Amino acid sequence: MVMAGGSMLLLSVGAGYVLGWANKAFHVEVDPRVDAVNGALPGANCGGCGYVGCASYAEAVVLKDEAADKCPVGGPSCAAKIASILGVEVKQSWPKRPVVHCRASLEQRLQRTAYTGERSCSAANILSGVQGCTYGCLGLGDCVRACTFDAIHVTNGLATVDYEKCSGCSACSRVCPRNIITMVPFKQERMLVVGCSNKDFGKEVKDVCTIGCIGCKACSKRSPVFSFGADNLPVINYDEYDPSKMEATELAIEKCPMKGLVYVGKPPKAGAAAAADGGMPTLVTADFKTTVDDTEWQG
Repeated sequence: MVMAGGSMLLLSVGAGYVLGWANKAFHVEVDPRVDAVNGALPGANCGGCGYVGCASYAEAVVLKDEAADKCPVGGPSCAAKIASILGVEVKQSWPKRPVVHCRASLEQRLQRTAYTGERSCSAANILSGVQGCTYGCLGLGDCVRACTFDAIHVTNGLATVDYEKCSGCSACSRVCPRNIITMVPFKQERMLVVGCSNKDFGKEVKDVCTIGCIGCKACSKRSPVFSFGADNLPVINYDEYDPSKMEATELAIEKCPMKGLVYVGKPPKAGAAAAADGGMPTLVTADFKTTVDDTEWQG
């Protein structure tokens, strides 16, 4: 018993010595600013900054000179705190919010067939014939399940953003298999966007949707804000967008035969129009793709 107890005591002392030596030998100094930055972040761990969590982003900000304004949840106030910790200045930035480039409800989509497969946009997107429009919202709620802020819901088959709750984490845009949800820098509470992603021409569009953009170019003829690219969809040139000179733009919106140029964002305050906050983003378009585009083929 005495020998066993002595042996255990010696082993304990030896193990303690080894651990103490290892603690000093392999000790890594941690910049205290990392903990400070991490404390300034909201702790949502949403991944909207491009990192797996707030702690990873805090390390990147301090050790890799990452930008201090990439937290969509914390917004400008969080960026200001981080800049104060680091002793740097933050350039003016704008919160990014999701825009769904489709506005067709179930009744407005033609050539729909009954879908009895997995209730997932990613699964339905693999199949043809689920709905005539191969660009529109599938409405099976992948974006809803991805959002941890209860800020997006499917209403009558269409994903709809609740901008009062939205934090701009971009989770919804990352899971949309058709990539019709894009993150837009909101430089004012309500943004003018193109509410369609269909790149086909007029007749083909009308065959599958009652309100899809037909590419008539009426908007670009009335206002320099709008132009057309190779995708047969209007592009909003926000460099030309001046909130104080909206006559031509509003006329173009009014004359759009499909009413596809819409404002999205927080509802305007009672008794006042949505106020302009300054410059606008350079481009808002849908980057359409299908699930097949992300498939890795083998063999």
